[in-house]
Amino acid sequence: MKSALRLHALLFVCAAFAACGGGGGTPSATSQPGTAAPGSGPGAAGAPSAAAPPAASSTGTSGSVPQSNTPNVQPIIVASAPGLTRNMLTTSVTVCQPDTTNCATINNVQVDTGSHGLRILASALPASLPLAAIASGGGIAGECAVFGGGYTWGAVRSADVRMAGQLAASIPIQTIADPALPTVPADCAGAGRAMQTVAGLRANGILGVGLFAADCGSGCVNAALPRWYYSCDASGACQASTQALAQQVTNPVSRFALDNNGVVIDLPTIADAGAASVSGSMIFGIGTQANNTLGGARVLKANSVTGFVVTTSGGQTYSQSYLDSGSNGLFFSNSQLPQCGLWYCPPSVQAASAAITGTNGASSMVSFAIGNSSALFASANNAFNNLAGVASSGFGWGLPFFFGRRVYTAIASRETSAGPGPYYAF
Repeated sequence: MKSALRLHALLFVCAAFAACGGGGGTPSATSQPGTAAPGSGPGAAGAPSAAAPPAASSTGTSGSVPQSNTPNVQPIIVASAPGLTRNMLTTSVTVCQPDTTNCATINNVQVDTGSHGLRILASALPASLPLAAIASGGGIAGECAVFGGGYTWGAVRSADVRMAGQLAASIPIQTIADPALPTVPADCAGAGRAMQTVAGLRANGILGVGLFAADCGSGCVNAALPRWYYSCDASGACQASTQALAQQVTNPVSRFALDNNGVVIDLPTIADAGAASVSGSMIFGIGTQANNTLGGARVLKANSVTGFVVTTSGGQTYSQSYLDSGSNGLFFSNSQLPQCGLWYCPPSVQAASAAITGTNGASSMVSFAIGNSSALFASANNAFNNLAGVASSGFGWGLPFFFGRRVYTAIASRETSAGPGPYYAF
């Protein structure tokens, strides 16, 4: 695994009849702050946010956490997705020309707590919605975002992003397969499968709402890292370049006026046999309104550079562990479980348990199940709480973990009712 500061190498396993989408994240190994080396994913970790949250006076009882009454509940759903994709959590995002009412609502955008920033297929944006390109080195900025399932390539453009009652004004987003940048740089194209269409991405975009505010951070400010940002001339020729923090693809939640310190993913419990569809909520903010208080949730601090926590299960310790709504299964290594391709397929549902431990020493015991992937994929259901696959390292708590829980993802350096992020809580 490559070394990186604030970068996530995105693990998203695909298999026949199980098709995967674009998101999902696992923080990569990291160098010391300020000495970033190239990473292999678009997630960001541990540097300052792209923009500090606006000042606001507190009107509640959560100490220094600004309180809000802005509508903050965004519907999310797991349903049928392209390519027979299972466990694809999606929402709708409204994208506008900055400071105008010229907007378009894009459906079927994957909700991904394992990456950072909004990425939309250019083909999903109407021609009547031109978005200004962000300049870079006399040309325009391009970005290569590398996921475990492949890569997205496109231009970086400025847009207003609206969800629920919230507005992230004039933030950088990636427009995937942007016609202005038709040629994928060779190093980006070598990163795997092209996720440049609905068929490749299995969605119209990825909404990264993870632990950090910008998708690369100081590493890309200080050096022209391969497979990250590029400066592209009028002919479409591109070369790796640095990228100012404020011009990096940005977690939209971090740029809301309020409710900008994290998200809560709230999904109901489902049966072991799965469900045809599941509806839930993504709630913006932590401790900013009555509907996003932590209550009795256990707070597990994540590594401030990598975003990792630690999982101990079955006598193994996984130091590279993460909670990721953009991965469609639970991913870990277990040589005792039968495999069908890249998925586990025990003859009957297997009960297991694990301890997830944060850098603050707090730990939470989790019970989970491992189903027969072949039987699950043969069903007509689209949501499963026991779909599990093989990982070479780490433990990925993908979407199955989120069913029946309220899972909190707190953005680094943002104050919450339990102190600053980054942390997970559930």
